[in-house]
Amino acid sequence: MIENNELTMNMDSRLSFEEFRKEVLNDYRLACESREVSLLARKEVLTGKAKFGIFGDGKEVAQIAMAKYFLPGDFRSGYYRDQTFAFASGISTIEQFFSQLYADPDPENDPFSAGRQMNSHFATPNITEDGNWRDLTKIKNTASDMAPTAAQMPRSLGLAFASKLFREVEDLKSFTHLSHNGNEICFATIGDAATSEGHFWETMNAAGVLQVPLAVFVWDDGYGISVPRKYQTTKGSISAAMEGFRKTEDSNGFDIYNVKGWDYAGMCEVFENGLRKVRETHVPALFHVEEITQPQGHSTSGSHERYKSKDRLAWEKEFDCNLKMRQWILENALSDEATLQEIELTAKATATAARKSAWEKYIAPIRQQVKTLAAHGQAIVEEGIADTGMVQQAIQQLKANREPQRRDVLKTAAGILFRHKKTQSPALQALQQYYDQLQQQERESYSSHLYATGANSALNVPEVPAVYADTPQMVNGYEVLNKYFDQLFAENPKVFAFGEDVGKIGDVNQGFAGLQQKHGKQRIFDTGIRELTIMGQAIGMAFRGLKPIAEIQYIDYLLYGLEPLSDDVASLQYRTRGIQACPVIVRTRGHRLEGIWHSGSPMGMIIHSLRGMHICVPRNMVQAAGMYNTLLSANEPALMVESLNGYRLKEKLPQNLTEFTVPLGIPEVLHAGTDITLVSYGSTLRVVEEAMHTLEQMEISCELIDVQTLLPFDIHHSILESLKKTNRILFIDEDVPGGGTAFMFQQVMEIQGGYRWLDVAPRTLSAQAHRPAYGSDGDYFSKPNAEDVVQVVMAMMEE
Repeated sequence: MIENNELTMNMDSRLSFEEFRKEVLNDYRLACESREVSLLARKEVLTGKAKFGIFGDGKEVAQIAMAKYFLPGDFRSGYYRDQTFAFASGISTIEQFFSQLYADPDPENDPFSAGRQMNSHFATPNITEDGNWRDLTKIKNTASDMAPTAAQMPRSLGLAFASKLFREVEDLKSFTHLSHNGNEICFATIGDAATSEGHFWETMNAAGVLQVPLAVFVWDDGYGISVPRKYQTTKGSISAAMEGFRKTEDSNGFDIYNVKGWDYAGMCEVFENGLRKVRETHVPALFHVEEITQPQGHSTSGSHERYKSKDRLAWEKEFDCNLKMRQWILENALSDEATLQEIELTAKATATAARKSAWEKYIAPIRQQVKTLAAHGQAIVEEGIADTGMVQQAIQQLKANREPQRRDVLKTAAGILFRHKKTQSPALQALQQYYDQLQQQERESYSSHLYATGANSALNVPEVPAVYADTPQMVNGYEVLNKYFDQLFAENPKVFAFGEDVGKIGDVNQGFAGLQQKHGKQRIFDTGIRELTIMGQAIGMAFRGLKPIAEIQYIDYLLYGLEPLSDDVASLQYRTRGIQACPVIVRTRGHRLEGIWHSGSPMGMIIHSLRGMHICVPRNMVQAAGMYNTLLSANEPALMVESLNGYRLKEKLPQNLTEFTVPLGIPEVLHAGTDITLVSYGSTLRVVEEAMHTLEQMEISCELIDVQTLLPFDIHHSILESLKKTNRILFIDEDVPGGGTAFMFQQVMEIQGGYRWLDVAPRTLSAQAHRPAYGSDGDYFSKPNAEDVVQVVMAMMEE
């Protein structure tokens, strides 16, 4: 019996060893394939088939070890050198990598961005076209990558923080398609040099305070492009520099691990134990992956031989992770030389075949366009009406291009059509139709999905009017919001609110007064003074299916959090071609108050940096509540700018506070008139109304229009209808000259064609170019006042 048991144990041991051996060799195969991808992709850039390349060579083994513990439901928030991790986790195939390198606009070929992002910018869908969240627990998820260094860090905090909420908030337990009891880790990756960015430090500090399952992997290759680490990081080591953040028994913080990027077995062991602890305890961790190499340098833009010493280059050759793994396999008798050579040759063939397939898929439809255009050109030549020599030459030049692009086809067609603008013929008309078809097709390929469509779009939320009692209750504006948020939090467990002073004191203007005590500290809570990562928390939460309302206390301080909103949120729908959504609501307040940094109205800056978000500028708190309802019924991001001096103005309280909606992009006529159209929003409307009392005494009839939202802006062109009646228009706000007023001017004059209906020159009236001075007089002389409005209107009437 003992002998049989021993035999069985030996058999099990041999089977376990064989499984281990297969896994190691499969990992080596993957490392070799990824290295071949980097080598081939660089050649594709240098020969002109692709525009730019940045690759993950030198990080293969570390990323394979890391990917072993990346589970369904987890999230990656990464670095643009994570190609091996994407291959190892199944997020991307090699062929898809090359399709993205070629900027293939077919989403079947590049499912991450449809050709809109450079290579290694991955994305997995989180939402369906019908507005439903996917089962994120069954997907190995990745947030769409970005190129700005450390830009992935703020949202990483939010992706991890969502796990904390899903584990601790009882009302979220039923959303089993969004989380498995908060067991998900956010894997954040970053280059060592990018840890110098403030984004990294603010995120790590917040993660240490909040205790969230964030695992940060720092790929340390010793350089930030050409700048050595000693000029980047205190103590020459990010883990040493962050030692004070290390968690102890009686403190918060995070765990810190150091590994060598060429040590396959060592990394597997450390990552397994460290990530298990992150998953179970929600204590964040920093994995400092040192002694990484970059065999091909930073990118295709330059050579690392220019800035690395001969000794450094020799060391990098010796400590190449793939070479080290190969040596380890042979030293431990896991394979022989012949088997490894076969794996290496097969890896090269696999990468080459994937590259070839991706290129053929990219170039085939373009060649078909060339063929179709050539047929149109031949028809024009045979018809004999056009300049046949010019047409033949243009088509021949196009056909001679061995690697044509879509723009070459369109430029050739346009050249022929421009040359024959005054020539009428059936063949030219057919070419025009084909050209128009291509234009429409490429507009869809390159300019669609800036905003959501269908069920996800806020523009498709049905309008529900506010209902009032026969004798409506009159309350202060802040009380409207307070009652609204109270009902909202009772009805919708996915909604959370947070920011500076939002929790205990209920925000500086009392919109949440008493609501933390009623709905709990996990639903309505305070944060540190860290606007960047407040936005990051919101982004990650929204990405995982929650409905965060994140507060920036005053709009002046939106600048601190503008980068993730602009680079991440506003571009997300576009850069993923609609497969990812992030319905975050940023709540802030602005316009007239006192002082340079508490009276902001930087709407031009906001409009132009946040295309892709909705920008709501309600004139009062009832309007704001209706807009919140609209946004919460859709899956799109928005900025809500409440009027700072409106919180204590009396308003009628609706009876259907959480049901009524205010449609976005539809202005409201507040006062009808016949002589001049006045267009404004927010707090400035009250200044204009004051001016109108004087203008009425002068028998000047003003039509006052509240645009309500700047993005979208007047989608039905109702302002134009007013201008057709009055033939005079004045745009007024308190942004700097050329800011919000210039945007409104361009929309009405150019987009709506308003110039056709003018009797006098249109005008804009804005604040001064400087920031507003302190005090009541400072406000009066810095921003438009009622007298300014009267004077401009009178001048226009006298023209």
